[in-house]
Amino acid sequence: MRIHLIAIGGAAMHNLAIALQCNHHTVTGSDDEIYEPSRSRLDKKGLLPPKMGWNPDNIQPDIEAIILGMHAKPDNPELAKAQELGLKIYSYPEFIYEHAKDKNRFVIAGSHGKTTTTAMLLHAINALKIDADYLVGAQLEGYDTMVRLSEAPNMIIEGDEYLSSPIDRRPKIFHYYPQVCIITGVAWDHVNVFPTFEEYLKQFELFLNTLAPGSSVIYYGADEHLTGLLSNRPELKVINYTGYETVVGSMGREVVSAGGRTFPIAIFGRHNLQNLQAAALMAMEMGIAEHDFLRAMKTFTGASKRLQLLAEGNDRLVYQDFAHAPSKVKATVQAVRERYPNHRFMAVVELHTYSSLNKDFLPEYRGALDLADDAIVFYQDHTLKMKRLPSISEVDVKKGFGNPTLSVLRDKEALYQAVGAGFGEKTVLLLMSSGTFGGKVMADWGAKLVSG
Repeated sequence: MRIHLIAIGGAAMHNLAIALQCNHHTVTGSDDEIYEPSRSRLDKKGLLPPKMGWNPDNIQPDIEAIILGMHAKPDNPELAKAQELGLKIYSYPEFIYEHAKDKNRFVIAGSHGKTTTTAMLLHAINALKIDADYLVGAQLEGYDTMVRLSEAPNMIIEGDEYLSSPIDRRPKIFHYYPQVCIITGVAWDHVNVFPTFEEYLKQFELFLNTLAPGSSVIYYGADEHLTGLLSNRPELKVINYTGYETVVGSMGREVVSAGGRTFPIAIFGRHNLQNLQAAALMAMEMGIAEHDFLRAMKTFTGASKRLQLLAEGNDRLVYQDFAHAPSKVKATVQAVRERYPNHRFMAVVELHTYSSLNKDFLPEYRGALDLADDAIVFYQDHTLKMKRLPSISEVDVKKGFGNPTLSVLRDKEALYQAVGAGFGEKTVLLLMSSGTFGGKVMADWGAKLVSG
């Protein structure tokens, strides 16, 4: 097929482009901004658009499929041309379902922990030599792309509740119709689309309505909202979890299975133990024994940018995490504080999403950074401009986080200087963002900080 991707530079979109090319499709694409690592990875495959921007001449009648990314706007000129020509237009979740509709589909949904839970499952099936296609939201160790499309009988999908495309305002998870799914929890996000918590919660109810009778739903049992949604669903197979418990043994941290046996793990944090049990339950739905799953997890160190250790030395450590929503920031900060109770703890969060840059949403972050000894919030006026959002002030941020000692920085050079000055002896630094802190190569930044 000849396929054109509008907004090819997105994390999922550029991986989809590479996967399609690997399957011998003719692939082209366009975008107005492409950041690393998407730019280099597309360039290496010969898929980087020769010129940034939108050009209706890219859209020709012989294109068999258009895949429309969320970064495009509804008035995109290439989209308009495709509509005028009557070409087949997919959102990427629609395209994924078209590929997977005859497979066993396993979807990981929820407001937080999706990527890590998906990565755990993929790590296990890779170790156990189980064939499956996948879509995951981060680059994983041992995997060339975040998307695989093949003839495998199974597909594991990280299911996002955000919009499918600029012209399809339904959440992506509505398109997948899984036979087995996980819902990790519900914590309000995407306020630009779901302006109230009630509207956000409604999307998970509607997602449950897409499931066929007999489908399995694995959910976090301590979430009262999910418990309410699933309290009267006799047509579904409902399984709840609360997370594994750890003990410290001769081999270090261990996780205790339901059978009473212990298995070493490398991850830490209460939220990750919840993710681990969710992934184990989905593995069991795939026919994998719990002890086989847990044995495979001995070598799992986490997904990219999910409590990823960037650098360490001389009792100083730098972690990176994709945390940006309030629940994610709180869980990650708590995990690091508990792991390093005797270190000085610096926590830096970048406001980069529509929700986090919304003045009315900022109070959701109240207390999120309180466990840190030094807390910094960073955001850029350029990001607000690109997202067409009104400005927010330092006062707005401090009031929202409920922390008057918070440092609020908008200039990236001031941020780099502040982090460097504060990163002293016996310190752990946690960098949290869905962005890049003004264009930093995170591994290089972490190594430079540790080396002094």
